[in-house]
Amino acid sequence: MKRHTQPMQIREGIVLGSDKPVLFSGPCAVESYDICIEIGTKVKEWAAEHGFSYVFKASFDKANRTSSGSFRSIGMDKSLEVLQRVGKALEVPLVTDIHESYQAAEVAEVVDVLQIPAFLCRQTDLLLAAGNTGKAVKIKRGQFMAPEDMQYAVTKVRSTGNENVCLTERGFALGYHNLVVDMRGLPIMRQFAPVVFDITHSVQQPGGQGGTSGGQREFAPILARAAAATGIDGFFIETHPEPTKALSDGPNLIPLHRMGDFLGMLKEAWTLGRKYEDFNVL
Repeated sequence: MKRHTQPMQIREGIVLGSDKPVLFSGPCAVESYDICIEIGTKVKEWAAEHGFSYVFKASFDKANRTSSGSFRSIGMDKSLEVLQRVGKALEVPLVTDIHESYQAAEVAEVVDVLQIPAFLCRQTDLLLAAGNTGKAVKIKRGQFMAPEDMQYAVTKVRSTGNENVCLTERGFALGYHNLVVDMRGLPIMRQFAPVVFDITHSVQQPGGQGGTSGGQREFAPILARAAAATGIDGFFIETHPEPTKALSDGPNLIPLHRMGDFLGMLKEAWTLGRKYEDFNVL
């Protein structure tokens, strides 16, 4: 299956869709500067060791939590300030989510990549606002969307003249409180743009735990290896020093102390996948 050849330029020397995989990683949400810099410092070191380009990730607002009583944010201004400090201290690009069109321009002043949440991947005004910033746009495939239909989300962004766009896989909704990854979706979407695999949210169990979401992190290595073997362009992994104490998505997070080994495993699977990505039986 032929893949699209338009890469996503993140920053000079960091390109999604090249011969080097890109890692988007950090805590689920901006909890504090101390947590973010601890995670970013260690992940940057491991990413370099195992041959990944690194983009620090943290959400400035978790606008789609199951319950209104769940943690959302320490505040937009404070969160963006933390992200900016982390980016400067580590000299790495940044990615965060936007949920409303009006947020795009302000957030784009701080980060290098604007992420469109899965629930919002069909929101035309949001996609256009993100595209109009000129920053790279990372669109998560909605749990309800067919892979081939994600080409239209890509087209919306590119209609602004912004070619720097990618797609992210995070599982299909199967019944209630369950997600399943169809690996066929990765090469299908890769026909339209570079593809990132969201390891963290593919093992999420949305809702169903008394107003919070659960997760099965024990399956993260299995899905990660399977996705890597398809030869995709990058990976999204959320991590935390103490997942049980994380303010968001704790059950899905990879413990920080395991990230070095996790990335080593992932790179081996990705290298093998790239070796055979053009193999077919047609």
